[in-house]
Amino acid sequence: MIAGALVALAAAACYEGGYVLQALEARAAPAGAALRASLLRGLAERPRWLAGTLLSLAGALLQIVALALAPVSLVQPVLALGLVALLALARVVLGERVGRRDALAVGLVVAGVAAVGAAAPDRTGAVHAHGALAGLLVVLAALAVAPYARRRTTRAGLAVVGAAAGDALGAIALKLVSDAAAGGRWAAGVAWAALAALAGAAALTAEMSALQRMPASRVAPVIVAAQVVVPALAGPLVFGEALGSTALGGAVVLAGIGAAGVGAAALGASPGVSDLLLGGAQSEARAHDAGGSRQLGL
Repeated sequence: MIAGALVALAAAACYEGGYVLQALEARAAPAGAALRASLLRGLAERPRWLAGTLLSLAGALLQIVALALAPVSLVQPVLALGLVALLALARVVLGERVGRRDALAVGLVVAGVAAVGAAAPDRTGAVHAHGALAGLLVVLAALAVAPYARRRTTRAGLAVVGAAAGDALGAIALKLVSDAAAGGRWAAGVAWAALAALAGAAALTAEMSALQRMPASRVAPVIVAAQVVVPALAGPLVFGEALGSTALGGAVVLAGIGAAGVGAAALGASPGVSDLLLGGAQSEARAHDAGGSRQLGL
């Protein structure tokens, strides 16, 4: 258990460190590349962004190791605590202003994610409600592609929503890949894997685009909340997981989902954030980034 917690802490450090490096490079990317495939192509040519991506991949590998050493009820809350470290990194490295409201909102997200991780029901390996699954996939797919409908006028807040929905869609698709592989349904597994890859690519592009105009301390918590809350809701609604058998008859899980949702909404609705437009004055974001770099002597 202790080894698992320590490995999970290392994973969280990799995730947040990598996120900050990616945010620095996203801010320096051309504004016209927002929500375009050229954004990721350009970022992939930047060593610092690649280093951040490798750190994130290392975090994913460490998370797998942590889950082999400790239960998800311990690993997930430890990973969520990485958002606290992100606040500090965002202030020191990115030069972002982190107010009391932001700190409280991140605290709600951390508490909510921890509650869901600690009390989530046992996982199942089959879809129990195909209609609910179809409806959920359609809603998430629509939100994931919404930022791309009108790229030039898409608000940064909508890009965050699209990134969060894409990541949640990818997480559910990967769950379906696992189920298909366990049942020997390889064609279905390939199809779900393709959906997961498409959703992940759309989510990453939207997330990097949002980071061009929004503080990382407000983008990351929303996406983390979606990655935990949406699959947690899908468990009882789609996969037949017994929510009533969890702590307090499911009240802990529902309270955690509510807390994470409120925290994420508060971050996304912060004054001055939801009105920022992607493709706006890139010089403002670059000046902000340069100011943080000068403070560090970079």
